[in-house]
Amino acid sequence: MAVFGGIEAGGTKFVCLVGSGVDDLRAETSFPTTTPDETITRSIDFFKSQGVHEKLHAVGIGSFGPVDLNPTSQTFGCITTTPKPHWAHTDFSGRIERAVGIPVVIDTDVNAAALGEATWGAGRGLDTIVYLTIGTGIGGGCITGGRLLHGLSHPEMGHLRIPHSLERDPYPGACPFHGDCLEGLAAGPALKGRWGQPAENLPPDHPAWTLEAHYLALGLVNAICTLAPQRIILGGGVMKRTVLYPLIRREVQELLRGYLLFPEITERIDEYIVAPGLGDRAGVLGAIALAKKAVEQAPEGTSVRTF
Repeated sequence: MAVFGGIEAGGTKFVCLVGSGVDDLRAETSFPTTTPDETITRSIDFFKSQGVHEKLHAVGIGSFGPVDLNPTSQTFGCITTTPKPHWAHTDFSGRIERAVGIPVVIDTDVNAAALGEATWGAGRGLDTIVYLTIGTGIGGGCITGGRLLHGLSHPEMGHLRIPHSLERDPYPGACPFHGDCLEGLAAGPALKGRWGQPAENLPPDHPAWTLEAHYLALGLVNAICTLAPQRIILGGGVMKRTVLYPLIRREVQELLRGYLLFPEITERIDEYIVAPGLGDRAGVLGAIALAKKAVEQAPEGTSVRTF
């Protein structure tokens, strides 16, 4: 059985995995995201310790971004304009590939999570899904027609501009680029900045959750109207507060105002807006799925890196 490596590169921690799928996980490690040199070196050391030349066919990376995914670009595989200190313009996939000597394929962490969920989780059997993670930041990945969505770049759903009533919510927003975009209003740092304490410390009946559900529902309605997903999967640390799910579902229905009369939305919304089937492993398993799919589908003689 072919074995692959996976890296979920998050802004807070890295998770590295070796296996072939959800039922075949052979080795795993995690460590804090520090400097690029230290963190990438620890990833390389992990795969080398697993005998990459003997075992692994390829390594998949699901990375925080933005990431240059244009294979003809001189900065392909690099993290570009991230606000994370020291990581802007880091050659991520190139350094891994040179060190381990096997093909490396890279995408965003949320696209990887979307692929993981489509392959083994809550999106299995569907060909158009949206995966949104709400944590330290907000990011969205999309599979449409069975393929990950790419274009000029990758989706940046966390930076949707949504209505912001300063009368209802005077908080200016936390995004260093846009202030009160979706991420600036609804990611973990915004919750802490607005309410003075981390999201995990806020009780279930706190008014934070009604406002949070409103902002997230605005983002989801934009995704529903533009991408028409068959299912929306919500992950990330903030969504561990499960009180959010019913609030978001109800708010989505209210915002749509009966415009989209699909039973998935009007009658079965509990099955339409859901938690990840793979839980916290969606991203790293998605990285395995990236590597596996690239190797399996690359035409003979074609580099996995550019497929």
